[in-house]
Amino acid sequence: MKSLKKVQLVIFILFSLSSFSQNSYVSTIKASSKVSEILPKVEDTLMKQFAVQKLAWPPVSVYIRSFKYDRQLEVWVKSDVKSEYKLFKTYKICMQSGTMGPKRMEGDYQVPEGFYYINDFNPNSMYHLSLGLNYPNASDKILSDSERPGSAIYIHGNCVSVGCIAISDNPIEEVFAIASVAKNQGQEFLPVHVFPAKYSSKQSCDYLNTTIKDNAYLQKFNKNIREVFDYFELKKEIPIIMVNKKGEYVIN
Repeated sequence: MKSLKKVQLVIFILFSLSSFSQNSYVSTIKASSKVSEILPKVEDTLMKQFAVQKLAWPPVSVYIRSFKYDRQLEVWVKSDVKSEYKLFKTYKICMQSGTMGPKRMEGDYQVPEGFYYINDFNPNSMYHLSLGLNYPNASDKILSDSERPGSAIYIHGNCVSVGCIAISDNPIEEVFAIASVAKNQGQEFLPVHVFPAKYSSKQSCDYLNTTIKDNAYLQKFNKNIREVFDYFELKKEIPIIMVNKKGEYVIN
């Protein structure tokens, strides 16, 4: 407790389970005839894909990672609470706006970078189906424009983006179904981590480092969020992430 006070940490809002207002899988099905038609078919396909990879269906836990430069969205799953995360599938991001670096104000067309969770299941999206992210998070609220930080960031279908992560219609059906089933299994917190590039790829790192070589702020920010990527790569577990008074991420 003393160490927490010493560095003046505030509990990261994305880990505050009491703040969730997510729709459950069951209520989503009841609320949308479109979803009630799509998801049973998608689940059947997913069950077969999981079986091929020797993964248990339904997953008890889901973790999503997105890489801007690589245009990839990864879905990781757990078969049981004691097992480590395993990669189920990598989806192509078909469209995104902005460049390297976090989102800092409304209208900058930036895809956020940082650590979020799914706070909305939208079956009536203009972009087929969509999963909302809790942008701005605790860090963003400190570091972004105080009056106009931006909002309404989603993972969605279609191939249009002004700050969202677009993965087209068939992929969003699968991701929506996996997230919904995990939610219905009892996973209250569905994390989504967005990185500028895949640090395990030399080409991606070279591009990122070249892009931010003259920007001290982005270099510092990038070093900060990479700690979470490295932690997961080593342990295949998600660390506890907090935010200090400067808006910096602190892992525990």
